[in-house]
Amino acid sequence: MMRSNARVTAVLGPTNTGKTHYAIERMLGHRTGVIGLPLRLLAREVYDKIVALRGPSVVALVTGEERIVPDRTQYWVCTVEAMPLEIGADFVAIDEIQLCADPERGHVFTDRLLRARGLLDTMFLGSDSMRPAIAALVPGVQFSRRERFSTLTWNGSKKISRMPARSAIVGFSVENVYAIAELIRRQKGGCAVVMGALSPRTRNAQVELYQNGDVDYLVATDAIGMGLNLDIGHVAFSATAKFDGRRMRALFPHELGQIAGRAGRYLEPGSFGVTGEAQVLDDEVIEAIENHRFAPVRKLNWRNDVLEFGTVARLIGSLEAPTDNEWLNRTRESDDLAALKVLSDLPDLHDRIRSPQAVRLLWDVCRIPDFRGISGGEHTSLLARIFGFLQDGRVPTDWLAKAVARIDKTDGDIDALSKRLAYIRTWTYVAQRKGWVDDESHWRDETRAVEDRLSDALHARLTQRFVDRRTSVLMRRLKQKESLVAEVNTLGEVTVEGEFVGRLEGFRFRQDASGSPDEARVLRQAAVQALRPEFHLRADKFYNAPDTEMDFTEQGGLMWGTYAVGKLVAGAEVTRPQVEAFVDEDAGQEVLEKVRRRLQHFIDRKVAALFEPLLALGRDETLTGLARGFAFRLGEGLGVLSRAEVAEDVKALDQEARSALRKHGVRFGQFTVFLPLLLKPAPTRLRLVLWSLANGLAEFPESPPPGLVTIPNLPEVPRNHYTLAGYHPAGSRAIRIDMLERLADLLRAKDSRAGFEATPEMLSITGMTLEQFTDLMAGLGYKGDKGERPKVKAEVVVPVVVSTAPIPEGESVLAPPPEALAPEPEAPAAEGEAEAAEPPVVEMETFVTFTWAPRPRGGEGRGPRARTELQPAGERR
Repeated sequence: MMRSNARVTAVLGPTNTGKTHYAIERMLGHRTGVIGLPLRLLAREVYDKIVALRGPSVVALVTGEERIVPDRTQYWVCTVEAMPLEIGADFVAIDEIQLCADPERGHVFTDRLLRARGLLDTMFLGSDSMRPAIAALVPGVQFSRRERFSTLTWNGSKKISRMPARSAIVGFSVENVYAIAELIRRQKGGCAVVMGALSPRTRNAQVELYQNGDVDYLVATDAIGMGLNLDIGHVAFSATAKFDGRRMRALFPHELGQIAGRAGRYLEPGSFGVTGEAQVLDDEVIEAIENHRFAPVRKLNWRNDVLEFGTVARLIGSLEAPTDNEWLNRTRESDDLAALKVLSDLPDLHDRIRSPQAVRLLWDVCRIPDFRGISGGEHTSLLARIFGFLQDGRVPTDWLAKAVARIDKTDGDIDALSKRLAYIRTWTYVAQRKGWVDDESHWRDETRAVEDRLSDALHARLTQRFVDRRTSVLMRRLKQKESLVAEVNTLGEVTVEGEFVGRLEGFRFRQDASGSPDEARVLRQAAVQALRPEFHLRADKFYNAPDTEMDFTEQGGLMWGTYAVGKLVAGAEVTRPQVEAFVDEDAGQEVLEKVRRRLQHFIDRKVAALFEPLLALGRDETLTGLARGFAFRLGEGLGVLSRAEVAEDVKALDQEARSALRKHGVRFGQFTVFLPLLLKPAPTRLRLVLWSLANGLAEFPESPPPGLVTIPNLPEVPRNHYTLAGYHPAGSRAIRIDMLERLADLLRAKDSRAGFEATPEMLSITGMTLEQFTDLMAGLGYKGDKGERPKVKAEVVVPVVVSTAPIPEGESVLAPPPEALAPEPEAPAAEGEAEAAEPPVVEMETFVTFTWAPRPRGGEGRGPRARTELQPAGERR
């Protein structure tokens, strides 16, 4: 009973007015008190605060799934549903009283509004939109209006990538929350996740990630609108509609205001907006949220609290009793009432619910929440089984143990762990009911321990999936203005505060992907501090490294081991390329110049070694006149010239000039003028690079693999690329220059007018079949005529073996030969049989006769005598 001088106060106002804090202070000013809160998460938070102030021995926590009640309890922290109403506490408070209008839980809050009273003091906390309803339903109530400590302003629509730090993004489904969290992890480094379905342990661990600065973003359901005090600067709605358990509907302005009000805690201003596909709010709604002015609540959800347990029908009738109060509206059918109706219709239960005690027990069982949310049928099946157990006594210990053991597994992904947490909440709820299980204390502790293990595992999975730990640790240190410790190991891996941030490749720092450009810039600055001395040490090591540790690539890159340290660029002369070093600006000019000089030394020595015959030819001052001019041409061609391109120059050379050039190894071949030593794989590879640089190619032709006599002649490849690679195109193949000249020597000995056949030596030189060789010869100007002829088999000479063994006794040299003693052969076959015998099969072979038949050039045919490759003897003059 309330005392005559008892006070009832409604403390109303927007979020961030300190209402809950004020109620806690008021409660602790009394000897005893009860405070009802809308969420188990919030109840746990308030419980921890009061325990810190008064100690655990006098504070109780009572929710559907937790029950901590010390013997000397003075203060009770509860969810609204679990509030004890008949203990006679001096102080009673109900938080978020505007939930009286909630379609699902509103009837519980309305019941507390009408019936929960403290002996000395009663306080209702919530939105100012409840003022008319409270004034009408609570006689003698006093109102206290509290103003928001900070301003709340509209900030429009923003993409996730442009979301400011210390923001909360609100979604209204698990799938939506996870999708947003994944996007933030990729773009911002990570976020914390808060949902009403999380256990307090998981929720607190996630909130700690956000509060201590490990992450700057929070993705949550509308659970954050229920009194969770976080350091949020901006709230962004990813949607403005939600599923309320029955249908999708738009959020009411006061619901948007409740959530948006989480931004701007205490004196810090806050902002709100939308993101993603959410529509921009109407101006009227924005104004209402900014000014905290919402339409008053006109109807409260209500359910009759005077229940009759005589029969199930009477119980259902009392639950569905109407009201004539204009402020109250009978609530829609709740889950517990729906379960009651289903169970009462089960034939197996008809005979078991005939007494008022059985009806009361059935109602208590029906009030077990459907934490699992899988299907109504499965939930009612579980309730029926629990009811059967309780009617026979208690839930069997072995059955409960098996049910809990199936859930007590910490492997699996986020969804699997979330489901197990939902399942264990059912058994936690059952264990909290007095008289439902044997050894209640054990099962309360056991189910709580399982929940804690699952909660820790879920927190770990959420963090693993939605938080980049490296980024979060480094950003927190940066915010704390601490100097970051950076290191480089022997593998070139760069770490900052022990976290991998990139790799030093040669003399360039390759930074690992980071959350944002600002973050990447700061991390690079920290890494460079460690890299500066490493750059100098590495430059010294590189400068003293032997040439064998370096190489050039076929695209002009310069390598030191596996690291790209520079590239070649065109120089003043084709054989004097320059280098461009790959060195980070942060390394400094000294390191850059040292690396550049070493690379230049390397390539200069490489050119000098591989092109020594060509360079010696260019330096020979004894060459004069046409010989010197031809040496210059050969230098421009890097030791290989097509004979057709320099035919007139070659013709102009006299014997003395040719002799002087031959002394340097120059060979005047039938198709190519070249230096044989420069046809080896290494000079060929370098020649293609140098020529490509000199001609400004974007992509360089690659040298063929070593050892191939012929390679495919591709139409898209320019003919001079084959020449530079040491090959001459002919037909569908291109043949190596030196092998072609050997073939030309053999061809000159043949009569190309009368025709000749390919010899085994010709086929061996080219490594071709006769058909392939025919195609090659066509490319060289020869016509091949195919024919067939009987294949001539080589005669097999059987050697006569003369025995030198002594003649055995009893044998005479005059004895007749063995064949004289052999029986006479059979008579010849009949004449008809001889005619029937098949004639012997003649094996045929294909041959090709080659004759000179060049294609006309420039409209003027050239006979075989004018063709240089057919000159009968000696080298081309």
